Amino acid sequence: MDLKAVFFDRDGVVNKDFGYVYKQEDFIFLEGIFEVLEFFKKRGYLLILVTNQSGIGMGYYTIEDFKELSQYMQKEIKKRLRFNFDGIYFCPHTAQEECLCRKPNPGMIQKAIKDFKINVSESILIGDRIRDIEAAHHAGIKYKILLQNAVYQEDIKTLTKENIEYCFQAKYLKEIVNIISNEVR
Repeated sequence: MDLKAVFFDRDGVVNKDFGYVYKQEDFIFLEGIFEVLEFFKKRGYLLILVTNQSGIGMGYYTIEDFKELSQYMQKEIKKRLRFNFDGIYFCPHTAQEECLCRKPNPGMIQKAIKDFKINVSESILIGDRIRDIEAAHHAGIKYKILLQNAVYQEDIKTLTKENIEYCFQAKYLKEIVNIISNEVR
């Protein structure tokens, strides 16, 4: 049986994006993230994190730093909700390296789809950048939500040339619950 999943970008969706977040003291969960995680978990979705981490490739922090922060994040989510992300995928490369895993390329999402046998037609991606939406589109993820946060004011209208369907915008994480309740059947 194929499973359904929600793919989450990290910085700007799970936590506040201060640019190259790798220290515990800089990791601040966004308001509403726990409610959104719980909403999807109760509905049987896998929770998958897919995050570009070019700060590793640029030498700002190490893979170990990223893993330590991921453990902290997982521990804090579990403490609050009694579950955490089912999978974490990250790309340590810079944009100049042109790897297949760095969003907007779909490599991380495709790996998770294969690893967990995910049904893309029932799955969702939540990101705060157009590149997140493009990666989901290229991986065949049906539903895409662009979170309009204070850092990046991108608009899904810029995606019209790609003919991306089932793409929604939300100003706050809590709006996502309403979008999914009304749009996903």
